[in-house]
Amino acid sequence: MELLFTTYLTELIAVVTITILTIITPGPDFLIVVRNSLVHSTRSGILTALGVAAAIWVHIFYTLAGIGVLLSQSIVLFSIVKYLGAAYLLYIGYKSLKSTAKATLENGDFKKQDISAIAAFKMGFLNNMLNPKATLFFLSLFTQLVSASTPIAIQIIYGAIVSITCFAWFSLVAVFLNRSYIKNAFLSAQQYVEKVMGAVLMALGAKVALSSSN
Repeated sequence: MELLFTTYLTELIAVVTITILTIITPGPDFLIVVRNSLVHSTRSGILTALGVAAAIWVHIFYTLAGIGVLLSQSIVLFSIVKYLGAAYLLYIGYKSLKSTAKATLENGDFKKQDISAIAAFKMGFLNNMLNPKATLFFLSLFTQLVSASTPIAIQIIYGAIVSITCFAWFSLVAVFLNRSYIKNAFLSAQQYVEKVMGAVLMALGAKVALSSSN
């Protein structure tokens, strides 16, 4: 019993450590949350974070089902996911580049036509689900760090920890970015910031499309 506890504790520490190091490193999910938080609202940023957290469960279930191995070893299947993810990033980046809507401050509140809850959630969900690096991350997590003998129930708990950690981190990012002085700074350079973010998202999309499938 003590040996099992030590084994699971070691795995848990490894999972938490790798998860934290991964999510705090800026990537497509981070940029989507930042974009929706700055351009729209805290609500949109948090709902986008919720979409990211929900998509993580898709990765978890197909990885535990063994489909992740098939996906990673099939050039065709992996390429489909890769190009869909790249196309989505290019699309969001293009929308940011072409955005002409302007935000205003009214009575100290940041006002701009907000996107719907479903749209914000969908952006986070699709962005993470179509990210080929997320596929490889979960495949590595559950094959390299987690023992094959670890019960499925324990592995699902590990997955829940990853999902909750991602939601908590990106929600904090959304809340932080909506502090008044940050919003004021964004408002003063809104068009430039949106175009830069659009260019970065498109560059990420191109990088994903051109990356190796190995």
